[in-house]
Parts: sequence; structure tokens; C-alpha cells
Amino acid sequence: MVIQEIITHLESFAPLAYQESYDNSGLLVGHPLQQINKALLTIDVTEAVIDEAIEHGCGLIIAHHPIIFKGMKRLNGYNEVERCLIKAIKNDIAIYAAHTNLDSVTGGVNSKIAEKLKLTNCGILSPAKEQLFKLVTFVPTESAEQVRRAMFDAGAGHIGHYDRCSYNGNGTGTFRANDGTHPFVGNIGQEHHEKETRIETILPRHLKNKVVKALQNAHPYEEVAYDIYPLANEMPHVGIGMVGELAQPADEKEFLAVIKKLFNCQVIKYTNLLGKKIQKVAVCGGSGSFLLADAIRAGADIFITGDFKYHNYFDAEGKILIADIGHFESEQFTKELFYEIVIKKFPTFALRLSDVKTNPIFYFC
Repeated sequence: MVIQEIITHLESFAPLAYQESYDNSGLLVGHPLQQINKALLTIDVTEAVIDEAIEHGCGLIIAHHPIIFKGMKRLNGYNEVERCLIKAIKNDIAIYAAHTNLDSVTGGVNSKIAEKLKLTNCGILSPAKEQLFKLVTFVPTESAEQVRRAMFDAGAGHIGHYDRCSYNGNGTGTFRANDGTHPFVGNIGQEHHEKETRIETILPRHLKNKVVKALQNAHPYEEVAYDIYPLANEMPHVGIGMVGELAQPADEKEFLAVIKKLFNCQVIKYTNLLGKKIQKVAVCGGSGSFLLADAIRAGADIFITGDFKYHNYFDAEGKILIADIGHFESEQFTKELFYEIVIKKFPTFALRLSDVKTNPIFYFC
């Protein structure tokens, strides 16, 4: 297997364009054309994980958390990150990370949490903004279908659960071909009037270049006229966190016990019980305190995440039950998610879920 094959599939599921600005997802160590026979799946990359990859002949580590997160000026082996990188390079082990981009897609980290909790009617808690463009182009009417098809095949035209979406209007285009041109219709030096179709469609930001290239390749004109407009619309299937519903309302303490067992938590930090049933549940893998207001607006009865700070708990204001289960605990099923994504595309490729417990936090009970 060539690493790029796996990268292409992972990024078709969780495009790098969906990662947060502070993040560093992607191929961090290794060459995309490197040949590998096996991949190791993990939450974090530690020295023990690198040793495990060496022991089992894994040429690629797929991790949730990027091992390179901040700028590095030296690689001397003075800390664990540097030692991991040196050991990985010496042993020809590539490292790939899918972090907040995997958090941000339907079917990603938060969908996996919702699946484990058996939530239904799920939706993104905080949909992504400024990720959509509208593309408008003008095509000779007889060529409109081939141009639409090319843009749709490149990923344009998706609105919710509908695809191949466009708006089309007919009109007349005018132009004059000057010296040195090779017009599809009309004569050089003469103004030409052509029956054209105006095509409008929508596309995600990360596919802009691909869609424009498809448009230009399919369009019969030598010079293709098109406009691209950024949209303020939210992307309902992309964003951080998830909210869903339990099949049956649950008692608060009983539901906390379910969470504790399901996520194998040694402790759960939570706010004052509200004395009501739990029906609507908001979740966010990792550090999700910044989504508390979104969870309240969504009408959630409980918000399950990790890394709440002391003063953040006061912001619940008796409107919602906060359950801080821990950062690692909330993301532990991401290894399973990696396995499902990769094995679906490459059913005979060897994958190993790491046995290393990378959670750096312990509890004295």
C-alpha cells in the first residue's frame, strides 16, 4: 500500500480544510509515496506507541492528536516529542494525524460518541460557517448539461441530503473575439450574440479548485466566464459537537452511571443535579467547554465533554447538567473510527489498534 492512497481516503472523509486554524492535521512524518504493509491506530503518539509500531512492523501510525503541534526549531531528542520523531524517522515510520477535521464531520468523532450513547435524531451542535461558495457560470445552452455534470462530479451541488443542485436561466451572452483567439463560436473582430444558460450551484470551500478545473475542462469556450461568491450560510453537516436524543428519558444519576461505565471513567465531574429527566444530550470529544452556550441553546439536558475549568462550571446556571468525563475518555473510540473508515475502503489492509494506554492522567481513588 502507498501511504497516499490511505491519505486520500481519510481526507475524502475528513477534509483538512475543516480543521481549526490552530491545528496541524495531515501527514507529519514520512513521504506520501512511501510503501507500507500495516498501520497502527492510536489517539496519541508516544515513545511506547513508536516502539509498538516497530515491534509489529507498522510503517504508518494514524493518530488523532498531532504530535507536532507547535513550531519546532531543533530536533535534539531533549523531550518526548523530539525523541518520538527521531525514532520514527530512523525506523522509516510515517505519522499521520486527523484531529479537528475528524471532529468536524458527520460520521466523525462526535458521531461515534453519539452512536455509543445510542442517540437518535442527531445533528451538529455548532455548524461550520464561511465554508461555502456559490459559483455562477455562463454556457452555450447546448453545452449546459455537460458542464453541470462535470461540476457535480467534482463535488458541487450538494445541499443537505440532496445532490446535483443548481439553478438555471436562459439569456443572451455577447462577446467579440480579438486577434490571437480561437473562438468556439463567432468570428474574430465581430461582436457575437449567443444563447446561453446561466448556471448557479454551490460548493464547499475545499473543493473550489477542483470544481473550477472541472468547469474549465468541460466548458467549450476558450475563455470561461464564472463568478465565485463566499456565502454566510452554515454547513449543517459540518461543525463541532453533536446533539441528539435518548430513546427513553433517563434519570440523571442513572444516566451518569451509564456514562461512567460506557466510557470507563474513574470519575465524572458534574454540576448540580437539576431534578429532571435526561432526554436531549449534547456531546463534544476532547475540550468542549467553549460549546456550553450552544448546548444550552440547543435545549440539551446534559453536555458531555472534557477539560472544563473551575469557573466554566458556573456558566451552566442551572440550565444544563455538565458531565466532564475527561479528554482521553471522550475520544477513546476514535481508534475504532479510524479502523472503520480505512477497512471499508481497504478491506484486506492490515490494521492494528494500539494496545498502549496513552492517557497521561491518573486518579488516586
